[in-house]
Amino acid sequence: MFKVVTKRFLNEAKTICLFEIEAPLVARHAQAGQFVIFRLDEQGERTPVSVAGYDREKGTVTVMVQAAGRTTKMLHTVEEGDYISDFVGPLGKATEMDGLKKVCVVGGGVGCAIAYPIAKEMHEKGIDVTFIAGFRSKDIVILEDEMKAASNKSIICTDDGSYGIKGFTTALLQQEIDANIAEGRPQFDRVIAIGPDIMMKFLAEVTRPYGIKTIISLDPIMVDGTGMC
Repeated sequence: MFKVVTKRFLNEAKTICLFEIEAPLVARHAQAGQFVIFRLDEQGERTPVSVAGYDREKGTVTVMVQAAGRTTKMLHTVEEGDYISDFVGPLGKATEMDGLKKVCVVGGGVGCAIAYPIAKEMHEKGIDVTFIAGFRSKDIVILEDEMKAASNKSIICTDDGSYGIKGFTTALLQQEIDANIAEGRPQFDRVIAIGPDIMMKFLAEVTRPYGIKTIISLDPIMVDGTGMC
């Protein structure tokens, strides 16, 4: 059993919630870009969720979950001090950071919860990080302060213009690439994009003419979480 140490909603609409889970063994080995699989109880479904942070000293792992299906909606009813049945991980491959000097991390919606720990770890390693975060509207904006602290430059945009810059992440990425060229600054070594598939597709089209290596995050249906299936 794994104890819920902290629970707090991240956005005005209360559709995205942060949970800090007591899981010392997972916390000891977790890295940015990996994920865990949780089960609420013995009869519950196994649900993968990305690692959004970890504290090795406290022995806790942070995840951020959007209420979308039955299980994630049930998780939102769990309170601090409650326990969940399973919390397995870390699984998956950590994000590669060696040799990088300048990176643009782009998050779309709840994808920012996955992009944030990657940006944070890169920033702590001395990599120059530009963080672009896109949301549909103001009521689903999350992690604004955290993204600022985890980057050299942070930009927020919304589709409807209700917060930050009105527009899409693709346009902002294009502006940053153009500015690097116009001002003679080093270009991005890499772009990391996490969010809706259509957003990631068009971000890759933006970077393609410049030969900038672009990493995206896909969420295929999985059973075991280890690749055995």
